[in-house]
Formats: sequence, C-alpha cells, structure tokens
Amino acid sequence: MGIIGTLYEQFVKYQRVTTDSRSIEKGAIFFALKGDNFNGNHFALDALSKGAEIAVVDDINLKNKKGCIYTENVLLCLQKLAKYHREQLSIPIIGLTGSNGKTTTKELIRQALACKYKVVATQGNLNNHIGVPLTLLSISKSDEIAIIEMGANHVGEIQTLCNIAQPTFGLITNIGRAHIGGFGGFEGVIKAKTELFGYMKDNNGTIFFNADNDLINGKISEFNLSKSSIDYSIKSFNAKTIPGREPFLSVSLSFPNNNYLIHTNLTGSYNLENILAACRIATHFGVEPKMIKESIESYTPSNSRSQVVDTPQNRVILDAYNANPSSMEAALANFASLPSDKGKVAIIGEMLELGEYADAEHNRIVGIATRFDFEQILLVGTLFPKSHPATKWFETSQECLKYLKRNPQKEKLILVKGSRGTRMEVVMDAL
Repeated sequence: MGIIGTLYEQFVKYQRVTTDSRSIEKGAIFFALKGDNFNGNHFALDALSKGAEIAVVDDINLKNKKGCIYTENVLLCLQKLAKYHREQLSIPIIGLTGSNGKTTTKELIRQALACKYKVVATQGNLNNHIGVPLTLLSISKSDEIAIIEMGANHVGEIQTLCNIAQPTFGLITNIGRAHIGGFGGFEGVIKAKTELFGYMKDNNGTIFFNADNDLINGKISEFNLSKSSIDYSIKSFNAKTIPGREPFLSVSLSFPNNNYLIHTNLTGSYNLENILAACRIATHFGVEPKMIKESIESYTPSNSRSQVVDTPQNRVILDAYNANPSSMEAALANFASLPSDKGKVAIIGEMLELGEYADAEHNRIVGIATRFDFEQILLVGTLFPKSHPATKWFETSQECLKYLKRNPQKEKLILVKGSRGTRMEVVMDAL
C-alpha cells in the first residue's frame, strides 16, 4: 500500500492533520516538520501521548517507535498526501496568486460564493509549501468549491504549489514589485506569478483576469489563453467609486438587469479591482448579484490589513501586515487623496525581501511620500534614509512608539503601513 496509502486510510477515518503538537485531536496525523528554529521530531512522542494516531517523522531514531511512520522527508510526505487527497476531489478549485491583494480578494470571493455554496478557503495567509497542503487536507466531501491562495518568494514555487493543488480555475490579482530580491528583479516576479498561467494552459484550466491590467492582458495572449479565460474590467461592470464615506470605499456596479451601490468596509480605491474579481467569479458560479452585494458589504478586514481603527484620539488606517513598493505607493496615493479636515500623518515601515533593490526602492518611496502634503512622515527601519529633511527616522517601531508617546497625536488621520517583520502595529499603543 505504501506510506501515502496507509496515511490516507487514517486520514479518511478522522480527517485530522496537524503540524502543531499543542493542538492534537484524537485520531490525528501529526507531521513532524522541521525549520530553522524548530524540529517537530522532538515532539512526536508527545503528540502520540496526547491522542495522535500517527506521527510522521524523519528522525531515524524514531523509526521503530510505536505510532511513528518514518519517511526521509516529512514535508514532502505531507505534500504527497495533500496531492493524493486533491486527486480524489471533483469540485472546482480556484488557485489565486498575485503581488498585492491576494488575501483580501480571496476573502471577498469566499464571502460571495458562500451565499450559494459550501466553500473552503486558505486560512489567513497560509499560502506556502506547508499552508497549501494543509488547506487541501481541510477539504471535506461536503465542500463544493475551494479557494487556494498561493504565495511565492522565488521562481518555481507557484509551479510546485499548482502541481499539488491542481487548480481548475486561476486568478492573478496583479504583478508588482514584491519580493524582488528573491526573484532577481521584476522580470523574475513576472515569470514566477505567470507559472499559474502555464499550469492552466497545460491542464485545460480557466483563467479569470483583469482586462484593465496591461501586463496581465499581454500574458493572456502570450500563453494563448484567450479562449480559456474570463475577463472583467471597470468597463464591463460600469464601475465607479462613489465619494462620501471616506475612508471607506463605496462603489456602483452594473450587473445584467441590475445596478447596485455597494458600501464596503474596505479602504483604498485599489480595492476596486479586488471587488470586481470577486463579482466576476461569483457571477460565473451563478450567485445572484443582490447576494454578492450583501456579502461584500458584510466583509470586514482584520489582522492589520487595511483596517480602519478609530481610537479615542485619532482615526488610523492600519495596513501593517505586509508591504512592497507597489502596495506602499498605492497606499500613500490613496491616503493623500482622502478628504479630511484632520492633519495627516504617514508612519511607514521598511519593506523587506528587496535584496539589491532595497536602497533604491526605499529612496523612491520617500520621494513619493514627501511630494504629498502630509503633516508628518515618520520612517521606521534601517533601509530608509536617516537624514531626509522632510521626515523623522527611527531604527525600530519601538523607537517610533517612544517618540509618539512623547509627542501625542490628536485629531489626526494616520496611515500605518510596513512589512510584517517591521512590526508596525506596535505604534498603535500610542495612537
């Protein structure tokens, strides 16, 4: 039967898989993954004592321990099990990637499809070589559609994730200057993201794409996907942003036989393309426009993703989960465009994983920020220039927090944005 067959028999009984020995349920399969700072093999016996039925290990010393199944590579075993499970499924699987907006778009799609279907989707941003297999293994026989978010920071990763998830539909939200250090430049980003297009072409999949995006439009033609693609655009939905609820985004959209005004809990006009993607995918799967409107209006961002936070002193746009040059530029432009009778303060953290492009991109972002009429610009991180006359510089978010406590901000509109590793949410304690 082999290891995968043995594991799948156990999986079918309980459908419980975990990589965390602290959250064991009876009958679970525990995968003892290893990383730079941890080794799951050390917790395998503990997981078994807590009720796991099987511990998959790659420590030879555990090979003959009761309940342990030895393999040369636990991660590869997890991926193979997930791929095997996926091959037993016949439901539509939407593979989603892109430089910006992946998680927000995924959540909007999930909300819209959930009006009609039982949907399973990537939790949070568990979109890598571990998260994708775990998401696939969370799909049950009663689920009707799956949305698999796929992230990457080097060429070849999307191809690997596609081979595991085997999506039948695909969407690239956009292609921007994210993780360009790991990709070796912007051309590497393009090559990596369009691995999804290559997979869909080779496997007769269907692509949803934004016809307003010239780069993606060109790649649709290059991969000869025109006949197996479904487009959407501002024109196709007669979409318009409607002022009046700033900083929240309101849009008017035209569906066949219906026009709707949608009041979202999102901030930033850049979210319009994410909304259009969700609308197009939901209509393709037969969801009624009125239900799409209601589902989008019910979505509230969380986890420091374009959240609007009203504190006793200020209104804060908290977008501190991730940042790259493309998303930072869009966030600053949107922040500048918001009408407000309050002073505006931009607190921006450094952007990581840019490699040799880091200095140039951080200098460029400072140049953009200083062209706007912001009351203050606070820079956090060693990658930013330290002595720009129009800014204040801090080495860490903790140092910035100390400054803000000494210099309280009151009645301000504040943007807080930066890469996750910069921990920009720390400054909220003083806002």
